[in-house]
Amino acid sequence: MTLLVVLSAGPAAQVKALHGDLAEPLARALQWTWDDRWQHLGPGDDPNSALQQLQPPIGEPAPGPRPALLGLPLDPGLPLVCGGHWAEALGAWRQPAVLVFSADQLESGLPAAMTSLLKNWQVPLVGLVQWGEPWASAERRRDGLPWLGALQAEKISSGQISSERACQVRSALDLALRSRLS
Repeated sequence: MTLLVVLSAGPAAQVKALHGDLAEPLARALQWTWDDRWQHLGPGDDPNSALQQLQPPIGEPAPGPRPALLGLPLDPGLPLVCGGHWAEALGAWRQPAVLVFSADQLESGLPAAMTSLLKNWQVPLVGLVQWGEPWASAERRRDGLPWLGALQAEKISSGQISSERACQVRSALDLALRSRLS
């Protein structure tokens, strides 16, 4: 099973709110499932323990082929009580991740900073997704980050998302998974 950790930046309340908005619609658009087992995690929890629980027991096959998204309810660069941060642990465990940013977060250097943080800790970053519109493809190409595309929450929730836009993001994610994680 492919398990992709969904990362977002900002204060915990902002990250949880963004994940609350995008969890089901994003999973539906990508035709994956949303795994909420980490929704309770806080800065006092040990990331290595949480990541260990994602591993199948030795000698047992990984569960089912259905891919899943797993939301981390904390900024991966947030210092943890036990020392270090989630970005460091995700890299050590080679856990694939996707970064999701709200459209208004693109008015800062946050996407570049978060991409750099994950690259520094060797997290297998599949790509970045913009949550909300408008999508500025020329600007996204210019920033040189591995963008997969944008999805608009309201259109997904109401069933109005164009199948073309969802297919583009699904195709980009599939291609990125194959090329960056092989």
